[in-house]
Amino acid sequence: MHLNRRQFIAGSSMMAAAATSASGLEKKKYKACIIGDSKMGGYGHCIQYAFALRDDVATVALADPDESGRTRHAKEVGVERTYAGYREMLEKERPDLVAVAPRWTVNHKDYMLACAEAGAHGFIEKPFCDDLSNGDEMVAAIEAKNLKWAIAFNFRGMPLVQHARRLVEQGLIGTVLEARGRGKEDRRAGGEDLIVLGAHVLDLMRFFMGGSPIWCTADITDKGRASTAANVRQATEPLGPIVGDRVHAMYGFPNGVVGYFDSMLNPDGNGGRFGIDIYGTRGILSIRIPAGDSTVRVQCLEKSTWSDGAWKPLPDAPSVEMKDPHRERNRIITDDLIAAIEEDRRPVFSVQDGLASWEMTQAVFDSCVQGGRVAIPLTNRKHPLDLWTRSEKSS
Repeated sequence: MHLNRRQFIAGSSMMAAAATSASGLEKKKYKACIIGDSKMGGYGHCIQYAFALRDDVATVALADPDESGRTRHAKEVGVERTYAGYREMLEKERPDLVAVAPRWTVNHKDYMLACAEAGAHGFIEKPFCDDLSNGDEMVAAIEAKNLKWAIAFNFRGMPLVQHARRLVEQGLIGTVLEARGRGKEDRRAGGEDLIVLGAHVLDLMRFFMGGSPIWCTADITDKGRASTAANVRQATEPLGPIVGDRVHAMYGFPNGVVGYFDSMLNPDGNGGRFGIDIYGTRGILSIRIPAGDSTVRVQCLEKSTWSDGAWKPLPDAPSVEMKDPHRERNRIITDDLIAAIEEDRRPVFSVQDGLASWEMTQAVFDSCVQGGRVAIPLTNRKHPLDLWTRSEKSS
């Protein structure tokens, strides 16, 4: 029997509809892989479970050069195929998604460029990079292929923090005047606190201020004296050079509002101040990240004097209870990542945000080197402290 074009198309459509009806509405399946390194940064913030709560993602393989760590984590995650080398895994598995788990930045560029070459979207632990020029290259590689990559800024995604942002926009604390953030101020207080825990605080600062600052000025000291190139040292983990056991940084935002970040080695250690406060004309919004990182505590003081009042929970606050905090906070990010892939947009928790947060830390060091205010974006994309020590050695 001969079918004309219209009859053929109609018949094909009916067959397709029948096949869909017969098989049911099945969700699209994504294939995911994990890159870890048990001896070089481990598996930060349980990122190996990044896609575990998604019914439409199958995590199929894990790469880790450490044999015992590879075996242990593969069993925990429930993947059968393992590899000593991540490049071999990417080549053989050709995943749609990759979770890059190591906390240390030393190999982040290599991981991400290899994933971009394989055409994979993904989720990477923070800090994003160890050098702005490397970060620029990483972002350029994924943007060239229109790949979507998210970063583990998991406090910003929590429902209570998102609710707080909406309330601030609606005028809960009036007109925003400034933000004040602090690191954990533990043994890493100062420069290392800035690059490790400051990543979260500076991301929250950008979130509440509506974008990146346009300038930074900072004062950094070691044992009470102004830091010099001789004080530059490597962080206790492979995260690049740092300086200072006390950091006081000030950022200027386009609307005239300012933000501060402070971290100071002190005899009392971590006092639970890790977080950020947003000060407005009618009150203060306070966000604290408690020890154990299980959730966040958010409250407000609705007093224009910033005193003589009672701290209260946020009005109409969503529930903050999470049975498995690490996995559930990661799910907020991975849910958005997959939506970004399907909607062809930038993820809400993007590596571009990770680069912007890192630039804020580098601006602090650059201000120390330059001895004054520096403009953001930074013109020099190499690490300011590397350049400082090299120039001192050559002079």
